[in-house]
Amino acid sequence: MTYQQTIDYLYALTPAFERIGAAAYKPGLGNMLRLMDALGNPHKTLRCLHVAGTNGKGSTAHMLAAILQAQGCKTGLYTSPHLVDFAERIRVDGKEVEHDYIVDFVERYDDLIHAVRPSFFELATAMAFCYFRDMQTDICVIEVGLGGRLDSTNVITPLLSVITNIGFDHTAQLGNTLESIAREKAGIIKQGIPVVIGEADRHTRPVFEAVASERHSLITFAQDIDYDVIPPCQLTGDYQRKNLRTVLCAVDALRREGIDIEPRAVAEGLLHVCDMTGLRGRWQILGTEPLIICDTGHNAHGLKYVARQLGAMPQNKHIVFGMVADKDYHEVLRLMPPDARYYFTQPDSPRALKAAKLTAEAQSVGLKGQCYEKLADALTDALNNADKRDVVFVGGSNYLVGEFLAINKLS
Repeated sequence: MTYQQTIDYLYALTPAFERIGAAAYKPGLGNMLRLMDALGNPHKTLRCLHVAGTNGKGSTAHMLAAILQAQGCKTGLYTSPHLVDFAERIRVDGKEVEHDYIVDFVERYDDLIHAVRPSFFELATAMAFCYFRDMQTDICVIEVGLGGRLDSTNVITPLLSVITNIGFDHTAQLGNTLESIAREKAGIIKQGIPVVIGEADRHTRPVFEAVASERHSLITFAQDIDYDVIPPCQLTGDYQRKNLRTVLCAVDALRREGIDIEPRAVAEGLLHVCDMTGLRGRWQILGTEPLIICDTGHNAHGLKYVARQLGAMPQNKHIVFGMVADKDYHEVLRLMPPDARYYFTQPDSPRALKAAKLTAEAQSVGLKGQCYEKLADALTDALNNADKRDVVFVGGSNYLVGEFLAINKLS
C-alpha cells in the first residue's frame, strides 16, 4: 500500500473519534493492554512524561519536549489530533515519523489489528510506543487523547504526570461536573509518581489532592508558585502564560527526580518551541498585511482567552469560524467579539456543525456575518474584504484550522 492508502485503510478499519465522535470512544484499557502484550510491551521500555488537561496539554507537551531536546535528550513526542498529516502525531526530536514506518507497521501487524479491533487512537498510540522504542529515545512526552483514567496512553508509568486544567469538554464521556472531569483526568496520577497541576479551583483542587494523597504522590500546583522571571516563548497567545507556569513547574519537578535540565535548555526550548517540535495552530501568525492568525481553541474554556485577545485588538476583525456539533457552541458564540465581521463555515468532517445552524445561532446572540459551506469560499471573501491593516482570524475547530493550514500550504 501507499502511505495515503494506508491512512485511508486505517480510517475505514478502525473507529476514529475525529470522524465519528463518541461512537469511536472505547473506554477501558483491555484492548490497549492486549495490543501492548502482542507487540512486546514497548511502553515498558520508555521513560515518559504524561500530560493531560482540558486545554493547553498540547502546547505544554510541545514546550516540555522542546526543553528536553535543547538539553540534548533524544525526545519522543506523541500528540493528537493531527492538523494536516497523521505523521504529525509521532515525532522524535521534532521530526515526524517516516511514512514508510507507518506503512510497514500496518502491513506487519494487519492480522493483529483484525484480531484485536482497536480504535484508531489505540492503534496510533501503540504505533507511537513502538516507534519510540525502535528509535531508542531517551525520554518521551505523551499527551493524553481524551480524559485520562481510561485513555489508551494510561498504560504507561511516567516519571511525572502533568494536568494543565479542568473545563467542560467531552462531558458525555467524562461527566458533566468539574469534579467528575477532574476525577477522570486524575486517573493518570500513579502510585508514588509526582504530579504537577497547572490550574485548579475549589471544585477540582480537593479531587486532585485526594487522589494524590491516596496514591502517595507529591502534588504541586503551578498557580501557587510565583516565578520572578518567565522566559520569552515563541508561542505568543495570551493564554500561554498559564501553560508556561505549568511547564516551569514541571521542569522543577523533573529536576527533583534527578533529571538535569539547565536554565539554558529551558530558555532555548521555549524561545524556539515551534521550530523545534513542529507545533502549529496556536495563535499562529501566517501573514502580516493583513495580519492572518489561526488558533485551534475549540471549546468555551479555551476560546475565552482567544476571544479576549481578539476583542482587545483595535484593528477591524474578519473572523472565519466553524465548529463541530458536539462542542458547546452556544456558550462559545457568546464569548466572541461582537464588533467583528464573521464568515461562518464548517470543517470538512462528519462531526461538523452545519454552517447554516452556526450562522443562525450566532445571529441570535448579535454576531453579524455570512454563511459559507466551504472554508475556501469563506477565506477568499475574508481576505478580499480585509485591507492590509485588518486582522483575519481562522478558528473554532482543530479540523477547520488543519484544513486552513493545508490550503495555506498549497497556496
